[in-house]
Order: sequence, then C-alpha cells, then structure tokens
Amino acid sequence: MSVRSFLDTNVLVYSDDHDAPRKQRRSLELIAEARRGRTGAISTQVLSEYFATVTRKLGVAAEVARRKVELFAHLDLVLLGRDDVLAAIDLHRLHGLSFWDALIVRAARQARCAVLYSEDLQHGSKVDGLRVLNPFAET
Repeated sequence: MSVRSFLDTNVLVYSDDHDAPRKQRRSLELIAEARRGRTGAISTQVLSEYFATVTRKLGVAAEVARRKVELFAHLDLVLLGRDDVLAAIDLHRLHGLSFWDALIVRAARQARCAVLYSEDLQHGSKVDGLRVLNPFAET
C-alpha cells in the first residue's frame, strides 16, 4: 500500500472476526501495511463504529476493543466537524450514497487518500475522485 489509503470500519472489524479467517488475514495485512508505510487513514467515525460492532456482534471485551482503538488511532486520524457533516450531506445528495458512507468518503478525501478500502461501496467505482476497492473481493 504505497498510496494513501483510507480503511473503512469493516476492514478493522474483520481483524477480530475469527469466523472469517480469509478476511481476517487480509484485514491484518492491510492494517500492518498502513501502519508500516504510514499511508493509512481512518476517522473518528470508523473508530466509534469499530468499537460498537466488535463489542456487540463479535463479543470482544470492551477493554480489548478499547486498546485496539488506541492502536488504530495511531494511523492518520481524521477528526470530523461541522463542515464535514455538511459536505457529507452534499455527497449523499449528489451521489446517492448513504449518509454514513458519504461521511466515510468525506473523511478519506480530507486525509488526501487516493483509495478507500471498503466492502460497502461498489468495488472499482470512483466517488469524488476516490477509488473504491473491496479488499475482500475474490481476484
């Protein structure tokens, strides 16, 4: 991962999903590459969604999930504000994205990423100049 890349929530969640070993392995690879190359970005939204999902759906202990949030926060962290919410609303209106996906796209653009790793948006599509790649798609 030599280009700046944004990791969506599902990438982080799969790092804890023992029931999906292929996705877990790929997730851990992406996170390691992002940290090692200092090319990865996430947002406060991603951290919040990660914590809520793994504690509720995967049964990860809150203490463990909190520690992982601390570690993930060492990636380039986008702090979302009023202007980001308004821009996400515009992306939602212009591109037909869900509001939450639009907020992810906005955060990725704020972090000057070229790629958004997500399984929630269409693989290979471009949104607001950002290339969407599903890292779990069969190649």
